[in-house]
Amino acid sequence: MTTAKRDTYTPETLLSVAVQVFIERGYDGTSMEHLSKAAGISKSSIYHHVTGKEELLRRAVSRALDELFGILDEEHARVGTAAERLEYVVRRMVEVLMAELPYVTLLLRVRGNTGTERWALERRREFDHRVAALLKDAAAEGDVRADVEVRLATRLVFGMINSIVEWYRPEGPDSRSGAGEREVVDAVARLVFGGLRKAS
Repeated sequence: MTTAKRDTYTPETLLSVAVQVFIERGYDGTSMEHLSKAAGISKSSIYHHVTGKEELLRRAVSRALDELFGILDEEHARVGTAAERLEYVVRRMVEVLMAELPYVTLLLRVRGNTGTERWALERRREFDHRVAALLKDAAAEGDVRADVEVRLATRLVFGMINSIVEWYRPEGPDSRSGAGEREVVDAVARLVFGGLRKAS
């Protein structure tokens, strides 16, 4: 792992480094010693800015959750048919996931072993329920297929989107994913809504 230089250290640098260490080692497997070595600063310097690793975890998952919940407040997520709003939200979820890849990856890996993790899981469930409600509304309006159970469809859509963290790398067209951000967003939308939309 690249170690941050002492003279470029900021709270944001520390958070970024902590997220990478949490992803690599697992939150439970990360000590303050690991974080100080990776950041290139002393443990006391870390404690000057945060109370401990759980505060870093909360800041990191909050960043991902705030971005995701922010989507639901955007105009296109609130105006139009349920199907139009759902498609907009799905596209934006993919965009946020790719823009905040390490933070969303960490969010998707929390297991509920600490108060912060349980809080993050509850917030994730709330977000999932709000998106599922859009799918349910789209079904009620007759814009999506009636032969696919809403809860199952919701799980499949989230499964597809969340799996992006396992293979997408933002280095561009020559990265492991072989696709740029716009290509991924469009492909997810085509696959989801090509399968969900009611045939006209």
